[in-house]
This record gives sequence, C-alpha cells and structure tokens, in this order.
Amino acid sequence: MSLDPTPLVDPRTFVDGVPYDLLARLRAAGPVVWVEEPPLLGLPGGPGFWLVLRHADVTATLRQPRLFSSWLGATQIRDPASDADLGYVRRMMLNMDPPEHGRLRRPVARAFTPRAVAALEASIRANAAALVARALGDADEGTCDFVGDLAADLPLLTLADVLGVPEPDRRLLYDWSNRVIGFQDPDYAGSAAFDPGGGTAMARAALRHRPAPGPDGRLPDPRTRAGMADLYAYAHLLAQERRRRPGRDVMSVLLAERGEDRLSVDEFENMFWLFAVAGNETIRNGLPGAMIALLEHPAELDRLRRDPSLFDTAVDELLRWWTPVMVFRRTATADTAVAGVPVRAGQKVVVSFASANRDERVFADPDRLDLARHPNPHLVFGHGPHFCLGAHLARCQLRALVGALLAGTTSISYAGPPVFLRSTFQRGVKRLPIHWRR
Repeated sequence: MSLDPTPLVDPRTFVDGVPYDLLARLRAAGPVVWVEEPPLLGLPGGPGFWLVLRHADVTATLRQPRLFSSWLGATQIRDPASDADLGYVRRMMLNMDPPEHGRLRRPVARAFTPRAVAALEASIRANAAALVARALGDADEGTCDFVGDLAADLPLLTLADVLGVPEPDRRLLYDWSNRVIGFQDPDYAGSAAFDPGGGTAMARAALRHRPAPGPDGRLPDPRTRAGMADLYAYAHLLAQERRRRPGRDVMSVLLAERGEDRLSVDEFENMFWLFAVAGNETIRNGLPGAMIALLEHPAELDRLRRDPSLFDTAVDELLRWWTPVMVFRRTATADTAVAGVPVRAGQKVVVSFASANRDERVFADPDRLDLARHPNPHLVFGHGPHFCLGAHLARCQLRALVGALLAGTTSISYAGPPVFLRSTFQRGVKRLPIHWRR
C-alpha cells in the first residue's frame, strides 16, 4: 500500500474529497513526512516541505513562532514568485511574528468588544432567518443549492457589517475570495459574479482597476498586489468614506489608530485583504461542510433536530469533521527538529489541520461525527498567537444558519452530489444541491 504523499500537493486530488486514508497511513507511519513539490498546473516546482501530521506536533509547532516563523517565507505553501511579492505579503498580520503581529492584532481586537459582538450576533441570526425564508419560499418542499442560495451570502452579510462595506457591494467580497482561494480552480480563478450596476460608485471605480487576463486567458496571481488591484483600490475608497463617516466597524477602528498602533499603507491594504478574503472563505466553506457532515450522518441530523441544545457542542464537531482550512505553512528559522525529525534552517514546515483533527491519539473514533463530542480540542481556528479572531463569529454563523434551516424543515437530503473546490488549501464546496420538506 503506497505511502507516497505527492497526491497531497496536487489540487486535483481534492476534487474527489480529502484523502483521509492516506493521511491516516502517513500519520501512523510517523509524525512528520517529507513532501516533494513537482511543477503542477502551470506552477513551477518548489523545494519541498515537511508535513506535520499529528495533533501534538502541530500545536507544538504553532506555539513556537520564533522557531517556526510566519514571516520568513509567509504562510502559503508555494513560495511567492518574487522577493518583492514576499516583501509585500509580509506586511499582512497573518504573515507576521510577535511582537509585530501583536501590534496589528491589538486594534483589530478592540473592534470586537462585547457590545459590538452582541450586535453582530443579532444581525447574523436575522440574516440567517431571512436567507432560509427566501430559499424555502412558500412551497411545501423543493430543492436549492445550499452553497449558492444560503452559505455564500451569510458570511458576506456578516463581513459587510464587520468591515463597514455597503450591502450592495458585498458580492465583490465573493469575487475576491473566489479569485484568491480558488486560483487553482478554473471555475473560480476568474470570478466576476458581481454586477457593478447594482453596486455603489466606489465599487464601479474600483472595478476599473480589475486586472485583465494575460495572453493565456489567466488573471495575474491573486496572491500578489498586482493580481488584486481592484480590491486595494476599493480599500482606499472605503477608507476615505469611513474617515468622513466613522462607525463601529473594523475599518473605522483601524483608521482611528494613532501612535505605534497606526498602520502603514501596506499594512492597511493587507488588513483589508485579510478580512475580505480569509474572513469570508473559511466559514463560507465551513457552512456547506457542516451540512454535508449532517447529510452523511442522518442519525446525528435527526438527533440535532430533536434536541437543538446539542448545538453547544455540535458546532465545534461539525467544524472538526469538515476542517475548512487544511494546511498552513511556517519556515524554520534555525536548525531544529519536529518530533525528533531533523529540520534545517530555511526549510518549510507545513502543519496539516486536516490530519491533526482526525488524530486518533486525541479524538476517539475520529472519522465518526459525534455531535456531543467533549472535549473537542480541534484546530480549525489554529493555535497559539495566530488563533483566529473571528472564531466566535464563525461559530455563531454556523449555528444560526443550520439552526434556521432545521427549524423551517422536517427533512433534508441530497438532491445531487456535492461539487468540491480544486484546492490543496481550502476544503471548499462549489455546489451542494439539497431537497427539503417543510
């Protein structure tokens, strides 16, 4: 039985789902495995990386930012195309190490006061109920696409509140996320679903900066500044608006900072990118992932429908079982070891959340969905200094949308097979047809 880890770097592998059997065999064979990076799908080859498979070693790696840096090579597995591209993305909070990371995290955390979070929770519940009501309409039964009709919109509405983006422009966030997270998938790489006729003047002005496809029909790499020029143009236009009319949103809070917490232009642009893309995509894929988990475990679905108080533990179990972000990269700053395996300075160290969240050393019967699982130390939101600031809002969105759909129906089943994103990074769902009855 092959233990070749190479399929894990080919995004086409994940069109058929995560190869959990391969991850389990690799995890049983050892805590860390070396993975080659051959040229694939027009991308150049890379130097290879160490893949960390077990829960304890993933958490240990993430707790040591001085030894395993987010800044040195940034956090995407594939190296940036140029030193200039690397230098630019290093100004993103996601790609910083303490203490610089904390300097950017502090003002963002101030935007999530208890009062602000309570207001967002009320808005999330109202938006989820409205989306379910719209999808079900007046019929006694029917079909819909859980992704397009429900899961795509709720994170966009939430982000519009968090960032202060006018609601008519929220679909811009959808296009930007598709282009960045789906750059390995031809269905998403050129996403242009936003209708400028229905957006604000800011959106129309920003779209004039949208990159044009090259001779091969492909857009520039969206992980570079040039590849997302329309996003950055919009960020600055929104900043001008927020300076004139400040609110309680994250953008207003960041723009009000002075002294050492004030952001540079590059830091501001990267912060907007981080919220607009990462803040959308993880929960957008976590929501249909949660529905797939329930459809694959009908007894657990019935159990949750009978006892909504089970949501207290169910939300984290649904996220663990799906694990939207599968991997993240660090770079060794010195010669060291991971679980006793020598690692040289400069080598890439990639933690596998998909593997760690199925580690049988931590989770009993890890491939089974158990909505009452407790404790549940999953790593969906990371670990250590980079633990996700939006974890609470992500849980709230999942609970609100799935809860509203269960409350409005008596049965839910597949109306067709789900279609998965071609990506080695995000466990994405492009379509999820469901059949429902009142």
